[in-house]
Amino acid sequence: MLMPAIEYRGVVYAAVQDILLENERNLNVSFLSQSLKGIWNKMESKNVLDGKVAIVTGSTYGIGLAIARRFAQDGAHVVLSSRKQENVDKAVKQLKDEGLSVAGIVCHVGVGEHREKLITKALELHGKIDILICNAAVNPFVGPLLDTTEEMWEKVFRVNVISTFLMVKHAVPHMQKQGGGSVVICSSFVGYIPLPYIGPYAISKTTLLGLTNILAQSLRPMNIRVNGLALGLINTRFSDVMRKTKELESILIPLGIQRSGEPEECAGVASFLCSKDASYINGENIAVTGCMLGRL
Repeated sequence: MLMPAIEYRGVVYAAVQDILLENERNLNVSFLSQSLKGIWNKMESKNVLDGKVAIVTGSTYGIGLAIARRFAQDGAHVVLSSRKQENVDKAVKQLKDEGLSVAGIVCHVGVGEHREKLITKALELHGKIDILICNAAVNPFVGPLLDTTEEMWEKVFRVNVISTFLMVKHAVPHMQKQGGGSVVICSSFVGYIPLPYIGPYAISKTTLLGLTNILAQSLRPMNIRVNGLALGLINTRFSDVMRKTKELESILIPLGIQRSGEPEECAGVASFLCSKDASYINGENIAVTGCMLGRL
C-alpha cells in the first residue's frame, strides 16, 4: 500500500529534524553528507515500483549501484550489469544480503551480443521488462582536445551514445508488450557546461540530451516515457578526475556549490521518474547538480 504524500513528507521532515537536533553544533559540509545518508536509512520504502522489472547498465558501483539498490528497495526486481564478473558477483551478493530482489550478468554495452544477453536474462527471470536505466559510460581521455585520437572518439560514442540507443531499441518491443515502460538515460552537467579537458566525453553527454528528447517523441505513441538525468559532481570514482582540476573549481566557486552530491541523491530522482508520480513527465533532462544548472 502506497504511503500518502503528506505522511511521506512527514517522515522525511521528522528524519531531518532528528538529525539536525543531534548535530546542530557541528554543521559542516562533511556532516551534511552524513546527514543525507541518515535520512535515506530512516526512510521506509514506498514500493512505488512494486513488481516492476528494471535493467540497470553500469550498475556494480557508484551511481549505477545506488540506482539498483533504490529500485529494489522500492519494490522492483532488478537486473544489474557490469563488464567484469567479479564486480557483478560482489554487487549481487551485497544487495541480496540486504534482502533485495536482484540478479546480475556480465555486459559490455558496446558489444551487441552482451546487450542481447542482458535483455534475455531479464526476460528469463521475470518474463517482462518495464524499466531501462542507461548508466554505463566511459571516459578514456583527459587532456587537450587536439590530442584526442579517432579511436578515442569512436570508443566514447560507441559506448556512451550508440550503445545507449541500441539498448533502448532492444528493450522497446518488450515494453510494448507490457503496455508501456520507462527509460532513464544518465547524462551529465558537462553536457551543458562542456569542459575542454574531457572534450569527447562532454560532447557525448550533450548528444545524450538530444537523444533523450527525440526518443521520447518517437516512443510516446507506445506509452514509453524517456527522461534523462543531467548529473552534477557526484562522489564516485568516475568523477575523481573532475574533482581534482582547477578548471572545475573555477566553475563551482562562483556558483556557490558547497559539496559534491551522493549517488543516493541521483537514485531517488531516477526512481521517481520511473514511478506513476512522474507519468506526465516525458522528454525532460532533470538536472541533479546542487544548483550548478539552476536558472529561471
